[in-house]
Amino acid sequence: MTEFLLIRHGQTDWNVEGKYTGQSDIPLNETGKAQARTAAAQLQADPPDVIYSSDLMRAYDTAKIIAEGLDMDIQQDARLREIHQGIWEGLHFNEIKARFANEFAAREDKPLKVAPPGGETVGQVQARVLEALSEIVAQHPQARVAIVSHGLSLAIIKAHALNKPIQEVWDLIPPNAVVESVFITAD
Repeated sequence: MTEFLLIRHGQTDWNVEGKYTGQSDIPLNETGKAQARTAAAQLQADPPDVIYSSDLMRAYDTAKIIAEGLDMDIQQDARLREIHQGIWEGLHFNEIKARFANEFAAREDKPLKVAPPGGETVGQVQARVLEALSEIVAQHPQARVAIVSHGLSLAIIKAHALNKPIQEVWDLIPPNAVVESVFITAD
């Protein structure tokens, strides 16, 4: 059984502003860097065996801060990226709900099949994240593995580990830079 330490990237200015970030490569703000240092301190007493990270700047920079405190390397995996939000990226939540009400409602109702215009479905993200997760479990079957990633990607891992339906994924999105633990066995 592999223990996963799930860590969402630290805060960004777009998080504060309520903008959909998706795969836009937005940096951490000062609060986000401080949050990453706090996560690193939490892991000092019982560090992970390995650290994986999304390749997007906000996740990778969070992972770098954590890894530096633990004197560890990071393995990047683009499959751990956030959902591609298409033309919704950079827009505020309320603007999306107003301008794209039908598309937003359809995605909430059928997240596995409906994508923002030009973006990914939750089903597509689920497929790539779980493929990466399966490989990580196979490579580290009895390890403590830190994954520094994004809200939806981590929520998908939590839903998988907790055997929750994918429709509940929105309720499983973790706060910025909080360390959460789940266990997953090899398939």
